[in-house]
Amino acid sequence: MPALHLVSTPIGNLGDITYRAVETLRSADVVLAEDTRRTSVLLRHYDISARLVSAHEHNEAARAGTVVEMLREGKNVALVSDAGTPLLSDPGARIVRGVIEAGFEVIPVPGASALLSALVASGIPAERFAFYGFIPRKGGRRAELLEEIAALPHASVIYESPNRVADLVRDLAAAAGSERRVAVAREITKLHEEFFRGTAAEALRRFEAVDVRGEIVVVVEGRPEDSEADRAEADEAARVLAEALLAQGIAPSAVARELRQRLKMPRNPAYELVQELATPQPPER
Repeated sequence: MPALHLVSTPIGNLGDITYRAVETLRSADVVLAEDTRRTSVLLRHYDISARLVSAHEHNEAARAGTVVEMLREGKNVALVSDAGTPLLSDPGARIVRGVIEAGFEVIPVPGASALLSALVASGIPAERFAFYGFIPRKGGRRAELLEEIAALPHASVIYESPNRVADLVRDLAAAAGSERRVAVAREITKLHEEFFRGTAAEALRRFEAVDVRGEIVVVVEGRPEDSEADRAEADEAARVLAEALLAQGIAPSAVARELRQRLKMPRNPAYELVQELATPQPPER
């Protein structure tokens, strides 16, 4: 029966591909690729002659309908990204959704993943984690996401371009503290594979001083768990500061920002506390 196969491909070393992935690509009538030139190198390496069709962020919506038509014609279709597991910070979600809505099967073919490779080799607890992909380069949304990452009790994984690694580590240190542990993985599975493991402050010194090249994955340690006494003390400090600022006539939104900046308080709890204190209470009877 025709189906769409999501095929994981090597993230660097061409040997990191499963037998099943090779056989799936060989039996596919069409292979959808983010960059057909890059994928053609892989296909030639394994003597695969399937027809290559581009599927990237600029034509993905149109390709979704094309793929459904291919499946209706009885063709088997494989979808790959430039490297690793498709759809993780790569196009393909609209194609998958369209295929499912049309009633056809979507079959994953597992394999290499930069996300998982960096996580398991980071030295940071990986029982739970959040994946953020590429976060915005600047602006309020970037600040919000970094605050969210800083507040999480478990690991976070971020993709970054090599020329912005120092900026990311600097902003992480500001949001999560200079002693928060990070791991920066570069060129995973390739000839110059490298892992840096240390605090955010140490990472900043390391990456400010060098010209970074290659694919980058950053793993951030979760926020250390506070004791009950520490949490009570932090809650009281936040309440006292918020009450003092509100008494000075400062707007609630500005007070919440102060709590986030001064006390590294997560966004939502800061706004909830300020709204509670700023809302007039009904008189007691």
